[in-house]
Amino acid sequence: MKYLHTMLRVRNLDDALHFYVDLLGLKEARRRVDEKNKYTLVFLYAPEDEALVEESKKKSGRDQPMVELTYNWNTEDYGEARYFGHLAYEVDDIYATCEKLMKGGVTINRPPRDGNMAFVRSPDKHSIELLQKGSALPPKEPWASMPNTGHW
Repeated sequence: MKYLHTMLRVRNLDDALHFYVDLLGLKEARRRVDEKNKYTLVFLYAPEDEALVEESKKKSGRDQPMVELTYNWNTEDYGEARYFGHLAYEVDDIYATCEKLMKGGVTINRPPRDGNMAFVRSPDKHSIELLQKGSALPPKEPWASMPNTGHW
């Protein structure tokens, strides 16, 4: 298992970037603007992690370690607790990882129907995103037809 990123919701993207980039000194690695779903993602890294970020991108296609700032364009107020989004980890076998978690009593909130991504929650209700290392695995049961459960 390898740490990838932590997602944080932000109320004002300009203010957040001022804090994280201008004041804290993080660097922007990439940005994704989604017009259809009305959100912007900005991925940041610490200056001392630049070589690690570049190496990981070449090696696996995923840049890490990162902080993901998520700015939803709507004006919904999530309350203080909802501004923390999720931790993300890359796993060798998403199906085996989810099976182990289920056997340990963990609810798979968003099953890996696509063989690539799943969400679970910690006992403290923190969301954890699991991403398949490399290419997505072929869809298989029981995951392919398993519904979402609860929130993540």
